[in-house]
Amino acid sequence: MSSFLQRRMSEQSKKAEEERAAQESAAAVPPKAEEKPPAPEAAPDEKPEEKPVYQIPPKQRTTPRVAQLRKQLRTKLLATPDEADQWRRGDAEKENLLIGRLRTVLQKAGIALSPPEFEELKEALLNDLMGFGAIEPLVQNKNISEIMVTGADMIFAEQKGKLRESEVVFDDEDHIQWTAQRIVRPLQRALNRSNPMVDARLPDGSRVHIVMPPSALKGTTITIRKFPSKPLTVEDLVRFGSFTAEVGEFLKACVVSRLNMVVSGGTGSGKTTLLNVLSSFIPEEERIVTIEDAAELQLTQRHVVGLETAPPIPGGDGIEGRLTIRDLVKGSLRMRPDRIVVGECRSGEALDMLQAMNTGHDGSLTTVHSNSPRDCMSRLETLCLMAGMDLPVIVIRRQIASAVNLVIQQSRLKDGSRKIVQITEVQGMEGENITLQDIFLYRTPGQTGAGYSHAGGGQLEPTGFRPNFEDRLKEHGFKLGSSIFGGGGKFNK
Repeated sequence: MSSFLQRRMSEQSKKAEEERAAQESAAAVPPKAEEKPPAPEAAPDEKPEEKPVYQIPPKQRTTPRVAQLRKQLRTKLLATPDEADQWRRGDAEKENLLIGRLRTVLQKAGIALSPPEFEELKEALLNDLMGFGAIEPLVQNKNISEIMVTGADMIFAEQKGKLRESEVVFDDEDHIQWTAQRIVRPLQRALNRSNPMVDARLPDGSRVHIVMPPSALKGTTITIRKFPSKPLTVEDLVRFGSFTAEVGEFLKACVVSRLNMVVSGGTGSGKTTLLNVLSSFIPEEERIVTIEDAAELQLTQRHVVGLETAPPIPGGDGIEGRLTIRDLVKGSLRMRPDRIVVGECRSGEALDMLQAMNTGHDGSLTTVHSNSPRDCMSRLETLCLMAGMDLPVIVIRRQIASAVNLVIQQSRLKDGSRKIVQITEVQGMEGENITLQDIFLYRTPGQTGAGYSHAGGGQLEPTGFRPNFEDRLKEHGFKLGSSIFGGGGKFNK
């Protein structure tokens, strides 16, 4: 028995030694590297997609010494802060006066400048004192339609419907403030901490909106909507492709026939330009009253009464001296107007405008911010409710359906062009809803969806429906051919 146990124990110890030896030999051999699947080969023509990097244009900065002198000498060349408010670049007499003062100040201060430095300082000061500072070249450029200043280092300009960052910059925040004050001071408007946001205009009628810190986080913001020195005509818009000659004939017939019309569209879509063209169709013998926040309309008729809103008297109670669009619309009814043209309805004045249209002031024109004729109806309802009158919505809708005859939808398309994309008749009420009917619709080749196209290269086409007010056009001597309203347009076959 004992021999059996001894033999058994010796076998177990031998087996344990073999297992230990095997483990030691395995530890001595390095582990085999894990094989990774081969990386897929990239296709020879395939390139990693690169996100386009925005390129900031090189900036045309004033040299440091000239910038410092420009800031120090601006006020020293004027007898009073507002002396040059009515002066303009190009007036040789005034420019020579300022240049003479500049030479005298530099001589008395003992400041020596090289000819290039003097020339740079002279141009910079003339732009500041007689123009609009750093953006004076952009203001003078007739190809630029909009200028947007966002702080000293960021100025964008719109040209042919496309935004581009400009090379010009202001020296600093004080430089922008100097230009902003020069814009608002002749209009007797205040821009300060108590009134940090101002609507104004340039001498040529261009619209200006200014916001200063702390509301403007990147520095004083100036937005200028420029207008052409010569008002655009219907022929110009036809040539630009905004609408066809037949549509222009139809719009003229509608204005002369005293239809109430609303131009609808988004910001920068060309509503004011179109309103100008429509207003040009008003006969010369009629008395026209225009009402605007900032005067933009350029009517050529002789008998035009232009009205503009007025801000409160600075330092007052915020009410004294203020005139709103609504105040002016009410007042215009006592001026014996043949036509009332409101630059834009954006609040309770919409109700007063509808009342005027419904009480004998036919042929009135206005604009509204909205994205389609149907949205325009809803927008007018909302604006009327802002008048503070507790009127049921159905009553307001009836007022709209009775007052407005035609909605013209203006839009800026993807290619930057501005076109009329929809002309819609307001036909009345059906139950509790306003009935609309498209007369013209903008279409592009290959378009299959309903509604107007948002792409360029199309044309405003007739839908085939004749307006219910056609007899009214005939009463005023307009016998429009059937081809104007007939369907089967170029892209509508």
